[in-house]
Amino acid sequence: MEALLYWLKLGFISFGGPAGQISMMHQELVEKRRWISEHRFLHALNYTMVLPGPEAQQLATYIGWLMHGVWGGIAAGFLFVLPSLFILSGLTWIYLAYGNVPIVEGILYGIKPAVTAIVVFAAYRIGSRALTNNVLRAMAVAAFIAIFAFRIPFPYIVLMAGIIASVGARFAPEKFKAGGHHGSSGGSFGPAIIDDHTPAPEHTQFKWQRFALFALVGIAIGVAIMAMLTFTYGWEGTLTQMGVFFTKAALVTFGGAYAVLPYVYQGGVEQYGWLNGTQMIDGLALGETTPGPL
Repeated sequence: MEALLYWLKLGFISFGGPAGQISMMHQELVEKRRWISEHRFLHALNYTMVLPGPEAQQLATYIGWLMHGVWGGIAAGFLFVLPSLFILSGLTWIYLAYGNVPIVEGILYGIKPAVTAIVVFAAYRIGSRALTNNVLRAMAVAAFIAIFAFRIPFPYIVLMAGIIASVGARFAPEKFKAGGHHGSSGGSFGPAIIDDHTPAPEHTQFKWQRFALFALVGIAIGVAIMAMLTFTYGWEGTLTQMGVFFTKAALVTFGGAYAVLPYVYQGGVEQYGWLNGTQMIDGLALGETTPGPL
């Protein structure tokens, strides 16, 4: 029960994007509650950084799973986003109902420059950490030209960058060496429930049978949802196409939420026309002012 209450509380206070959310979890879980050691925490964080999707939510899910098994992971991941789901739904309703009211319109108009500044700063922060040499900087410039000037779909750019990096790592490994997103443990905060030398729980030990079961269940859930949408709205229906689009987005969101914004803009605004540019910025503003993943 204590863990459930903590994950729910985190869902209400997790402002500040992934960096702030990860910092909150570190302070609470590593320093105060001592549920997990710093080394194990950083080990888990490094795993989530190489996976697509929101790293803070994945970290919460991983720690919940590590401590309490599958249902612990599901509860942690679900509660991490549940408050923001309701809060953002309420704000969206207000936006749709009163977005044209002068005072609301003025507030949103004033937020837009701040949101733009946040995105630019995030791009600078990510770039300064990831682009450590001229080869990587040249790849970033080429990717920008590809998506801005030639409007090449974002997944193709990510795929091509991955291929170039894979080949480049063979011939010039010093240019494509991982910079290390997170340092090693800076100190000990005392013994933890899951410490550096705590034996791995049985449910965390890799088994092909378990892996295959989880994979099949995940695929079955995805196929069932898409089949239901297709049956109800048809393949060309808006909700069906949203399901396909955001499934693809979930698979290419390497680098965090800000890195995938061009893909979401390209698809949601330019390709499908679900939103216009103004609505996209307004939605981003609402996402920035609420807890949970962006």
